[in-house]
Amino acid sequence: MGIFSWIFFGLIAGALAKWLMPGKDPGGWIITIVIGIAGGILGGWVGTFLGWGDVSGFNLRSLGLAIVGSLVLLGGYRLLKN
Repeated sequence: MGIFSWIFFGLIAGALAKWLMPGKDPGGWIITIVIGIAGGILGGWVGTFLGWGDVSGFNLRSLGLAIVGSLVLLGGYRLLKN
């Protein structure tokens, strides 16, 4: 399932990252969701690289990796755009 799981969790993670980091984003909800997808992919890749597991199915570890990746990218995006 791999990349499709990362994208699916990225959609959820983007919404959760926006909820966890409220405030005005330069791009709005659409950009936040795109960042969430990229964060899900990043979280899955970094988790696999570090041996923490990967985003491979619907479980809490996969969701956590996707959310952390999304929070990192959303925070970085806000720093660059503001």
